[in-house]
Amino acid sequence: MSPFERARCRVGAHPLAVDAVIAAGALVCMVVSSFAVPHGAHGVAWGIRTPDPLSLVLMTLAAVALVFRRYAPKTVLAVTGAASVVECVTGDPRAPVAMAAVVALFTVAATTDRRTTLRAGLLTMTVLTTAAMAAGPLPWYAQENLAIFAWTGIGASAGDAVRSRRAVVQAIRERAERAERTREEEARRRVAEERLRIARDLHDVVAHHIALVNVQAGVAAHVMDKRPDQAKEALAHVREASRSALNELRATVGLLRQSGDPAAPTEPAPGLHVLEELADTFRNAGLQVEVARADQGTTLPAAVDLAAYRIVQEALTNVQKHAGPEAKAEVSVVRVGPHIEVTVLDNGSGEGGEPAPEEGGGHGLLGMRERVTALRGTLTTGPRYGGGFRVHAILPVKTDTDDRADDRADHRPAALGDSA
Repeated sequence: MSPFERARCRVGAHPLAVDAVIAAGALVCMVVSSFAVPHGAHGVAWGIRTPDPLSLVLMTLAAVALVFRRYAPKTVLAVTGAASVVECVTGDPRAPVAMAAVVALFTVAATTDRRTTLRAGLLTMTVLTTAAMAAGPLPWYAQENLAIFAWTGIGASAGDAVRSRRAVVQAIRERAERAERTREEEARRRVAEERLRIARDLHDVVAHHIALVNVQAGVAAHVMDKRPDQAKEALAHVREASRSALNELRATVGLLRQSGDPAAPTEPAPGLHVLEELADTFRNAGLQVEVARADQGTTLPAAVDLAAYRIVQEALTNVQKHAGPEAKAEVSVVRVGPHIEVTVLDNGSGEGGEPAPEEGGGHGLLGMRERVTALRGTLTTGPRYGGGFRVHAILPVKTDTDDRADDRADHRPAALGDSA
């Protein structure tokens, strides 16, 4: 903190002492000025006249009132104004008691609104100037009478300027604080959204691969003694599923690393281009999966592509876990206008695709719905007539980000060659 700022803090901590110093300075100026003759033979002459005792009393009263100008500015203005009126009417020679009224008017203007300042300023100028011109010992056109009008106007204008500057500074400070709060809220919102997205990814990865590992491990344990070759094949699938789970977990958790940590894996995020590989992992686990695609090679945004893949993965995982040992699954991906439709059907005899709460589940369908809702799509899930379960998602081929990019491209100025 600079010396100026430290001094300003000390001054702000003792406002009454500051006002006492200002009042003492105003009293000194009034007393000293009362000894001067402004229109002497050789200009201003000092020590020629002596102020009346009443003038000294009025100057002292006005100075004492200025000590309390911060606490009751209007009352102080009324007291100093009354003392100035009495001095203008009775003082001969006149003492500058109006100086205290100018300081009080400055305080009123600096601490109240503009309308109050206008009213107080006009009233003070009118009363003091009228009293000095109409009832004072000097002619109405005397310079001292016009000086009262000018100084009261200057005091009101200066106080209003100080108030306006304080208001501007306060508005800037509040705007900066509001912007800081908005940035913090936006950062917290983004962190929450990213945490939710990572939680969904972790759930999908773990649920899918652990389900496959569980099934294959059960198969291996069942046929270990009688059919060792089939057990070895099942263990190989377990190894492959666990390796794939580790890779996806490493890629997902890598998002949580800080800038100084080792670089995260750079493999592309899974999507519908590896849909057949996903289906093969379930086929290897004993689930019959049929895949039909009619999306005509549509290129999807990364978010839509990942969401479609995760929906199929979660739906097939639920089929594997809950649809029964003889269940069959059908996966279809169809392009319908501006949307891509993903459907997963099964004919299982279980209770449905969503695990029961007592089994520790309950987040699979919720995660699907959150993914689809984030992309402004729709998700429909429920039992099928005659048995089985149906998961149907409608996702937009273009997201809001893509639409904004197209709008910017449409409004981009034409090149020189095109304009020619």
